[in-house]
Amino acid sequence: MDEIAVRFEHVSMAFPGVLANDDVTLDVRRGEVFALVGENGAGKSTLMNVLYGINTPTDGRVFIAGREVTDFSPRTAIGLGVGMVHQHFMLVPSFTVAQNIVLGREPRRGRAFFDNAAAESTTRRLVAEYGLEVDPSEPVEELSVGLQQRVEILKTLYRGAEILILDEPTAVLTPQETEELFAVIRRVVREKNMTVIIITHKLYEVLAISDRVGVMRKGQLVGVRDTSQVDEQTLASMMVGRPVLYDHLEKTGAPGDVLIQVEDLTVRDNRELTAVDGLSLSVRAGEILGIAAVEGNGQSELIEAITGMRRIEAGRVTICGRDATGLDPGAIRALGLAHVPEDRLATGVSRNGTVTDNLLAGRQREKRFNRFGLARRTSTIQRYARELYERFDIRGAGTDSAVGDLSGGNMQKVVIAREFSFDSPVLIIAQPTRGVDVGAIEFIHSQIIARRNAGCAILLCSADLDEVFRLADRIVTLYEGKITGEFTGEFSKDEIGLGMTGGRRDKEAAS
Repeated sequence: MDEIAVRFEHVSMAFPGVLANDDVTLDVRRGEVFALVGENGAGKSTLMNVLYGINTPTDGRVFIAGREVTDFSPRTAIGLGVGMVHQHFMLVPSFTVAQNIVLGREPRRGRAFFDNAAAESTTRRLVAEYGLEVDPSEPVEELSVGLQQRVEILKTLYRGAEILILDEPTAVLTPQETEELFAVIRRVVREKNMTVIIITHKLYEVLAISDRVGVMRKGQLVGVRDTSQVDEQTLASMMVGRPVLYDHLEKTGAPGDVLIQVEDLTVRDNRELTAVDGLSLSVRAGEILGIAAVEGNGQSELIEAITGMRRIEAGRVTICGRDATGLDPGAIRALGLAHVPEDRLATGVSRNGTVTDNLLAGRQREKRFNRFGLARRTSTIQRYARELYERFDIRGAGTDSAVGDLSGGNMQKVVIAREFSFDSPVLIIAQPTRGVDVGAIEFIHSQIIARRNAGCAILLCSADLDEVFRLADRIVTLYEGKITGEFTGEFSKDEIGLGMTGGRRDKEAAS
């Protein structure tokens, strides 16, 4: 009989107005990789926060290695051998790797002095034992995202973790870093008989790394399956409660004229450092050009410069054959550009505004909505808002409700609906499905492909490589503000990952 590492018995977790976990009973075995999947708000992170002691369940019982938990706190969980690596790392950037790993349990010389040599020695031992190669003396702020994640994992192992929770562990990793992480997971499970629980939305990774998978929907555990017995389609359908066809994207038509032209562009970031370094690219009508890059390599500044949200240091941007260099966002929009920004809360919506207000933004001066310079709340406005609300499958309390009351996925649909409604010949789309569940991803992807098939030139930037692979006709990799590779047709994820880490640089610009 398999040894049980974690058991949830009829666990419920209620917050004001929300039942996040609803009567969940689940066993996770010692020495297995268990994946937990579900739509946004399905309750998977809440359940893991119960295990890690961040939440105290409203009802039910939790057992770790056969011992019932009665005092829910991270300290208790750590003491019982549970470690958790959060999606957003909790490291001190100015500290070294070793200093971060021993933080809170520092070795001492005497009673007062921190023993740095002992900390580095302990770290080297952990590195050798678990195969997580990283320099103990390196400042964390100088490490790549993948190496920072290793530090987080080593930190939990230093505290004696036998049950490791990883929350969206590959969200910002290159394909090579993802495979390296999976190799480490397989090693610790095989050699140390550890239990690893992964929260993820990347279903192909679930199939690649896990032994079993649990699917949550609306706070309930709707099923646990052996991974070998399911596929992506089955899991996606279990997550949303209906068939999901998001991989069936039919692309039609051939590329036309160049509608986006970027020539020798140089842009600085907020620290006045060069973020985009002499970059050139072009996008044709009826084409999606995808940007693949680890966050922080100039992709955000590139998009802000093209859309008029950031000053251009040097170079030229042309939209639909007209010079857009130095124009403000309104003037660039008038040239035929629509923009889905990467941060919907900061620049995509007005949270306090109604759904109608947000859908109308940018059109409020049109004659059909405006008289004598004043926006009118007429049947025309309401009819327009309702039509978009229904066409883009926005789900909430209606067009008069505040956008801030919507879920992240439905908030994103409001942005997509507004920007796509302009029928602009050029679309700049950043992180279209960040924080969005499978059902909404399916819909948003279908809308993007429909615009591409209608002849729109689309520049797509996404931290989700699977999304870039699925949607793009052509891909460029970006590293330190320069294009390092251009890919069409058949290519491997390893090639893309190499370009994302600066391993390849084409001499000619993407065209």
